[in-house]
Amino acid sequence: MSESTAGKPISEPPVLPDPTIADPAPLGLAAFALTTFILSLANANVYPTAAGAAVYSAIAYGGTVQLLAGMWEFKRNNTFGATAFSSYGGFWIAVFFIVQVGHVNPADPTFASLMGTFFLAWGIFTFYMMIASLRVSGAVFLVFLLLTITYVLLTIGSFQVKPHIIHAGGWVGVATAAAAWYASFAGVTNSTFRRTVLPVIPLAR
Repeated sequence: MSESTAGKPISEPPVLPDPTIADPAPLGLAAFALTTFILSLANANVYPTAAGAAVYSAIAYGGTVQLLAGMWEFKRNNTFGATAFSSYGGFWIAVFFIVQVGHVNPADPTFASLMGTFFLAWGIFTFYMMIASLRVSGAVFLVFLLLTITYVLLTIGSFQVKPHIIHAGGWVGVATAAAAWYASFAGVTNSTFRRTVLPVIPLAR
């Protein structure tokens, strides 16, 4: 805050993103969407073997690329994007380590509580990010709404060992991936065409 000559506080102008840096959000959304789509097909029991592809996508695309997108959002002064992409990049990296390094076995008696706790914690984070997304866009809010529902179903299904609930979470996860892909597609297309081709419904700030 600075002081005017009349002694009244004047708000400093907001810090705008550097126009020379491309928007990393479409990339982060694409990385999130693809990895979520593959894993959700496995959770929905459509292609159970897709889980293997999801694990490797988790470290390469969903994890590393999304984490990079989060770092670039810091440069653009976008707190929401930086927090979201960096965090979900960490989520996918954690999934990789749980499976490949921790060698977690679904037959282990502790598996249900381990995954249930994991999904519960991420559900809490996603819920408050959903609230924050109400000042981003309708497209992004839809992604976080569907993702919150996905985590709720996966949490319940894991703790109670109810495969049909996990399958339901998988289907909502597929819808989440579709919403994220749309938001990414809109961001890339609108930027490339330099006009609004696909609406994302910006929300009031």
